[in-house]
Amino acid sequence: MPAPGDGPKRGSLPAVPNRDLRRPAEVRPQPLTGLAGFLAVPLTGGPSDPEATLTGVTHDSRAVRPGDLYAGLQGEHVHGAAFAAQAAKAGAAALLTDPAGAALAADSGLPTLVVADPRGRLGEIAAWVYGRPAEHLTMYGVTGTNGKTTTAYLLDGGLRAGGGVTGMIGTVETRIGEEVVPSVRTTPEATDVQALLASMLESGVTDAVMEVSSHALALGRVDGTVYDVALFTNLSQDHLDFHPSMEDYFRTKADLFTPRRSRIGVIDVDDAYGRRLAKLASVPVLTVSATGDPDADWRAENVELGPDGSRFTVVGPDGHKAEARVCLAGPFNVSNALLAIVALTAGGVSLDDAVEGVGRTPGVPGRMERVDVGQPFEAVVDFAHTPDAVETLLRALRPVTSGELTIVLGAGGDRDRAKRPLMASAAARFADVVVLTSDNPRSEDPNTILDEMLAGLREADASRGAVLVEPDRVAAIALAVDRAASGDTVVIAGKGHEQGQEFANGIKHPFDDRVELRAALARTMHAGPASPKQSTDARIVTPAPSTHTPTSETPNPGVPATGTSCAEETNQ
Repeated sequence: MPAPGDGPKRGSLPAVPNRDLRRPAEVRPQPLTGLAGFLAVPLTGGPSDPEATLTGVTHDSRAVRPGDLYAGLQGEHVHGAAFAAQAAKAGAAALLTDPAGAALAADSGLPTLVVADPRGRLGEIAAWVYGRPAEHLTMYGVTGTNGKTTTAYLLDGGLRAGGGVTGMIGTVETRIGEEVVPSVRTTPEATDVQALLASMLESGVTDAVMEVSSHALALGRVDGTVYDVALFTNLSQDHLDFHPSMEDYFRTKADLFTPRRSRIGVIDVDDAYGRRLAKLASVPVLTVSATGDPDADWRAENVELGPDGSRFTVVGPDGHKAEARVCLAGPFNVSNALLAIVALTAGGVSLDDAVEGVGRTPGVPGRMERVDVGQPFEAVVDFAHTPDAVETLLRALRPVTSGELTIVLGAGGDRDRAKRPLMASAAARFADVVVLTSDNPRSEDPNTILDEMLAGLREADASRGAVLVEPDRVAAIALAVDRAASGDTVVIAGKGHEQGQEFANGIKHPFDDRVELRAALARTMHAGPASPKQSTDARIVTPAPSTHTPTSETPNPGVPATGTSCAEETNQ
């Protein structure tokens, strides 16, 4: 492909209030004939101007700007080329589509580039139009079933400590410097990714952190981007509505650790799939172990777990050592922190800066997020929505819970159905009280989803306590809070940071677990405690025991009962 020119220049624009950061403000025009030459296809359709240029790319006809290449792609229900005339009216300079799309757009008047798989070419085309911005940024890509968001935030903290200006693309938010762009999905479409990276570069960003989903890898959303450092957290059952098997899911993730997608990999080998990936990867690899595996390149030793964070020693090759901490509870966050620290050093950040930055990163939205209004028990919101994540979450909370451990949990509609009974089974095995409820039912009947979750109880030892069913999520949260007593922990799982609940036909109602939990806590504090383990209108699947013997009545050994909290230290 012809050289893309200089592309966007770092920090070329001053801060502009209300500027749309989803695209760069200035793009060096690229010749349409040059793109046709690279694709080795003729320009057909409308009149061809040899001087025509491109200044943007989009797959959404509603987002077309003058000078854009409009990509008319086959959608789930409608072909995007059907909207080519609309794109032309908005100022599109040309159309990229497949043969079926070309027939649909024959009367659009747009010069047309026809290729067999336009989606498969879109990433590299968008990268070219926007001046290959990833080549001018230090790129970090995080993949895995669980822990992507937390690890991304920890990377961001370490990069900032090292003096970097950061950008982030992920599940919770897309951020350019300090400016936030709402995220629609974990990894945006290829056209949006390249536009965002160009906007980051233009805004002075030096380092970009991206969550890279398996959907993004399979659908070409990160084509045109080579990550300087690729990270692997773990792999467990999820997305089997999209992937035909766990093997396909793993192979898709493994594609990130090839030369066309990354330069170096950092892989957690406490995970069985991680150990396999470390051998399969075709780029240089650094292995990490939070359990102290002596065969790993980097490991965590002397781990001390606490209710609001952990401390550990980072041990690396050639005798490298550093005392580290993470202000997030649970052993899995030691794994996330160690992975981030090692990736930062691989990307050129000093070990001291990496440790300092990770240690000063505050809580991540909706990830082990504590909600406190002065109640005598712990209340937590977490994004756990896979069987492994539910088990890991409850195992982490058990040592710091002297009373009952209660989880409120649902499963998403129109998604991996096979994981529903497994999630309920994990909840029943590792919690004292399980309240099953709705998550994002989408087009499914919430009661059908709950029945499929209940099927998992047959494989679980549910004698630990009660399993209750309350389809209304607000009522389920209130139920869990009303039952709680001093020393208990209540965790609301599955939605985390999400601020809406999805129903049929794409309808989304405002909903935030953190807001609802805080409201339920406030009501309970105002009204006074209810009778212990009172009966409710919810369906009781297994009866609650009349008395409760805590599994663990003491904090994790080695953690001081008093002293400065991680949060207090972070703010000093």
